[in-house]
Amino acid sequence: LDQYITLFHDHRFLHALGVTGIFVLVGLPITMVIALAFAVALNKGSKHLNAFFRAVFYAPVVASVVAVSVVWRYILQKDGLLNSLLAVFGIAGPDWLHDTRYALPALMVMTIWRNMGTLMIIFLAGLQGISAELYEAASLDGASAWQKFRYITLPALRPTFNYVVIFGLIGSFQVFDQVFILTSGGPARSTETIVYRIYTEAFGNGKLGYASALSYVLLIMTLIVGLIQLYTNNKHEKEEIA
Repeated sequence: LDQYITLFHDHRFLHALGVTGIFVLVGLPITMVIALAFAVALNKGSKHLNAFFRAVFYAPVVASVVAVSVVWRYILQKDGLLNSLLAVFGIAGPDWLHDTRYALPALMVMTIWRNMGTLMIIFLAGLQGISAELYEAASLDGASAWQKFRYITLPALRPTFNYVVIFGLIGSFQVFDQVFILTSGGPARSTETIVYRIYTEAFGNGKLGYASALSYVLLIMTLIVGLIQLYTNNKHEKEEIA
């Protein structure tokens, strides 16, 4: 019990909780919106182009996160590719991974880019399960493209959204590899997530008991958020049936 009492008085844990919360509350919605947009676009394109772009967008998921992170480190370093491109336009780019203002956004961009392919494939599968007759009937009634998306696509994708949210929440709570490789939680702990904090306490400070307490808290948090999402979705489905 002392471990848990210490945990909730540890400002470093609370800070790591806040950083993880940014990945969950900001990174996940952005990833879902981008993935859905690409899924809708691919669902309307030609089959040959769809296969090509599916492979392109899913490639970062298949690639090792370590290899991807190393590539992004060379892109984001002070004399890296991104700043070289900005210099062409006369813009002096910052040291993305060593500036407290930009390190976390840079990590989030890399995480969104890597995870977007998975969510896109899931959304695309959901879109392909929607009957074309619904869209044809809506067209006959004079519905616009936005009205079709609002009143047909989104309601039909509700089970898919439920799965994507839970899947994405678990992944967002477990962000570690890119933090470990790109920033090591820095600068000034601005990118230190809960999982990286667990790693630091266990293997850096040798506090295995405290790291275990952190792990249990992370498990309970993930479980609670997932159960809330399931409860909300089930309640909404029951209201629709009623």
